[in-house]
Amino acid sequence: MGIAVDPDVDRLCFVCEDGTLFGEEYTLVAVADYVLKHRKGNTVSNLSSTRALRDVTEKHGGQYFPSAVGEVNVVNMMKESNAVIGGEGNGGIIVPDLHYGRDALIGIALFLTHLAHEKKTVKQLRSSYPDYFISKNKIELNPGTDLKKIFSVIQKKYKKQPINTIDGLKIEFDTDWVHLRPSNTEPIIRIYAESNFQTTAANIAKRLMQDINEAQ
Repeated sequence: MGIAVDPDVDRLCFVCEDGTLFGEEYTLVAVADYVLKHRKGNTVSNLSSTRALRDVTEKHGGQYFPSAVGEVNVVNMMKESNAVIGGEGNGGIIVPDLHYGRDALIGIALFLTHLAHEKKTVKQLRSSYPDYFISKNKIELNPGTDLKKIFSVIQKKYKKQPINTIDGLKIEFDTDWVHLRPSNTEPIIRIYAESNFQTTAANIAKRLMQDINEAQ
């Protein structure tokens, strides 16, 4: 297997024995699965992270809580919900028993222990989790665009769907979702969509990009 971290060792991803990626979104999912098997509790990840963490958490009888994007927001929600593990889909693992910060070394230790207990290859472990695909896009805004108006129009259009507004706008469709999040530094809206199928995730993103263009 392969292990990769970023320069400050707070993000983590794995490579399977056949050279395929385990997927950085699934780093937290796998480690949370191990932690929850040995300690019941709640989990937290940000709104742009895979739904697979919620699936694993509920399988173990815990409750999943979403937070705004950003490590500090995840940590605050973990403290509020008394979560036993949390993190972000970028491979960041936060284990509060050790400290409230993303730590790849902790993630590596827990992941390897999980593998040893399960007696599985990395590929076999990955195949034991739900398969979700995330489509990541962005759309440039016209100068002077009224973001509040855009989000209000879209929220009204999808008012029958569950909506979260703690960080931009997240709309859920059964097991699919889309998260619209304005950039703090550029005149763009980031659009993340997830589904069981890659084409469906891409189509959801395209539909929302069209909605944004029509609302501008």
